[in-house]
Amino acid sequence: MNNFTFQNPTKLIFGKGQLEALKTEIPQYGKRVLVVYGGGSIKKNGIYDNVMNILNELGAEVSELSGVEPNPRLTTVHKGVEICKNEGIDFILAVGGGSVIDCTKAIAAGAKYDGDVWDFVTKKAAPEAALPFGTVLTLAATGSEMNPGSVITNWETNEKYGWGHPLVHPQFSILDPEHTYSVPTDQTVYGMVDMMSHVLEQYLHSETDTELQENMQFSVLNTIKDAAPKLLEDPKNYDLRATIMLSGTVALNQSLQMGVRGDWAAHNIEHAVSAVYDIPHAGGLAILFPNLMKHDLEVNVGKFKRLAVNVLNVSEEGKTDRDIALEGIDKLSEFWTSLGAPNRLADYDIDDSKLDLIADRAMANGAFGNFKSLERDDVMAILKASL
Repeated sequence: MNNFTFQNPTKLIFGKGQLEALKTEIPQYGKRVLVVYGGGSIKKNGIYDNVMNILNELGAEVSELSGVEPNPRLTTVHKGVEICKNEGIDFILAVGGGSVIDCTKAIAAGAKYDGDVWDFVTKKAAPEAALPFGTVLTLAATGSEMNPGSVITNWETNEKYGWGHPLVHPQFSILDPEHTYSVPTDQTVYGMVDMMSHVLEQYLHSETDTELQENMQFSVLNTIKDAAPKLLEDPKNYDLRATIMLSGTVALNQSLQMGVRGDWAAHNIEHAVSAVYDIPHAGGLAILFPNLMKHDLEVNVGKFKRLAVNVLNVSEEGKTDRDIALEGIDKLSEFWTSLGAPNRLADYDIDDSKLDLIADRAMANGAFGNFKSLERDDVMAILKASL
C-alpha cells in the first residue's frame, strides 16, 4: 500500500435529539449565521423550525439561502458568497443533504476569496482561507458531512466538476437518523446507490497488500446491501435509518482509502452526463458503473471476482474467474434495479444525440481513472453500452 497521512477534523455528533448540540457548537464561531438549505422540505418536516428556534435562543443574527439545487449550481454559490460578504457572516450552517453541504463548502471558500470561486472548482487556484461551517444532515448519501470534497455545476457552460480542500472540512456534523424519516423513497434509494458507489470507487485501485482496506470496504457494502431492502419496507425504522446514515458517512470520510488511490472514473463520466442532462447523480451512477466495470474487467479479473464472491454472493463452482466476475457485476446492477434505480440512460430519455458533448465534458482535463486510464474512445464505449 502507499504511504499516507490521515486526519479528519470533523466532529461527528450522532443520534436522536442531537440537534441540541447546536447550542454549544455555534457560539464558538460568532453571532452572524447563514443558514443554507434546499427546496423547502425542512420546512415541511419541522427541522427548519427546530433549527431556527435554537438560533433565536442563541441570539444569532440569521441570514438565509434557500433553493440549493440537487446538482448545486455556481449561480447559487455566488448568491451565498455575496450574502457572506455583505452581511459579515461568521458561520454557515448547512441543513440538508450532500448538495446543500457541497454548495456550502464552495460558499465558505468563496467568502474568503477576491476572485470567482469557480477558480477553485477548475483547479486554477486553491483556497487560503474559508469561513467555518457545520452541517445538520437530512439525507444519507454523499458523505459530504465528514469530508472536504464538493461537486459544483456551471449550468451556463454545462460543466460539473468535483473539487476539495482541507479547509472545507465541516467543523461539526449533526446526524440524527430521525431527520431522514421523511426522505422520499427515490431519494433514499439514490442515497444508498451513491454510498455504495463511493466504496466501489475506492475498491478499484492498483495497490497491493490492501487486505484490511478491502475487508473494510466489503463490510460497508454488505451492511448497506443487507439493510437497503429492509429500510424500503420499513422507512421509519430508527435502527435501519441509523445504519444507512452512518454507512454513508464511513463510505467517504477517507478512512476506506488509507494507503490506496481510488479510481473515480465512473463519477467523472456521470458528472459529464448530469452536467448536460441534470439527472440525479446516483441514478447516473447506477447506470454507468456496471458498464464501466465490464469495460475495465481485464485490468484485474481477480479483483472483480473477489467483489462478486464477498459481496454479491456469487458461487465459484464450475465457473472461470471471468465468469464469476461478470456475474457479480450483473448482480450488482440487478440489486440496484431491485431497489428502484434505473439501469439505462433511456430511463431518463437520454439517447445518443449528445454523447459527443458528454464525452468532451468528461475529457476536459484529459485522460482519467486510477484503475484504468480512460481515453475518449473508452468513454464513448461506456456511454453507448449504457444507452
